[in-house]
Amino acid sequence: LKDSWRGLAISCGMNPNYGRIDPYWMAASAIDEAIRNNVAVGGRRIALLDNFTWGNPEKPDRLGSLVRACDACYRFAKAFKTPFISGKDSLYNESPAGPVTPTLLITAIGIVPDIRIAVSMDVKAPGSSIYIVGKTYRELGGSEYYRLMGFCGKRVPKVRPAQARKTFRALTRAIDLGLVSACHDLSEGGLAVAAAEMAFSGGYGITLDLRRVPAENLSRNDFLLFSESNSRFLVEVPSGCEHNFEALMSNVYHAKIGEVAKAPRLCVYGLNGEVVVDAPLSDLLKAWKSFLGGGRGGD
Repeated sequence: LKDSWRGLAISCGMNPNYGRIDPYWMAASAIDEAIRNNVAVGGRRIALLDNFTWGNPEKPDRLGSLVRACDACYRFAKAFKTPFISGKDSLYNESPAGPVTPTLLITAIGIVPDIRIAVSMDVKAPGSSIYIVGKTYRELGGSEYYRLMGFCGKRVPKVRPAQARKTFRALTRAIDLGLVSACHDLSEGGLAVAAAEMAFSGGYGITLDLRRVPAENLSRNDFLLFSESNSRFLVEVPSGCEHNFEALMSNVYHAKIGEVAKAPRLCVYGLNGEVVVDAPLSDLLKAWKSFLGGGRGGD
């Protein structure tokens, strides 16, 4: 708009690996991911678009999974008050080897009231506090971690709409009050990947303590690091703003789990208090970029 700093945030959510296990929660998770990516930068008043890629709906199992995904779209769009305003469907995607994996891409469009204060994911200053917002569950079915370990799993992340709505509202309020320096949603790869991306994007290290992470039925470091539970964020809060941030988060799961460090390393303390990850950001960035070259050995 002319003479306005108002802008749009466009975000996406998709995880076909969940569709191999449960198309209903795959669809719900895609909606949650698209919304929380939008919320993470300051978006609100969000609308959605869908893009289905499916097999032959004339076959009962394909049609059944499609109906389940549509049911999830209806339920969670209403729960989050995020209407579907458009979309596109691609059906009959089959070959002699079988159908494509049921896949749903959700795109979210939100309004950012002032783009000058939009939040990015790169950490900004050593000494800042790192908070996790949201609760972690033992939900690793279809996760990137399981895929790398050669497993599929059966317990995909669920969406808990009442809890998620409170989390999204509280984080939006914190962003509006200037209490958030950086924010990243937790999705593929979970806490470990989000922390690494925030660290090497900003050029500063991060130290984390897994003993402080709000979690349910989790007693393994790797599960805490790589669970892909929905509705979670990793947040950098400026030094001195912790009390105000925690006051805003009083009705949602949250915890200070670390801080930004000057040394360019990701250091993680495990459940027994010992260091379980200590890696230079240069190595993490190289590993992250390697897949863009089509293999582990690329530059």
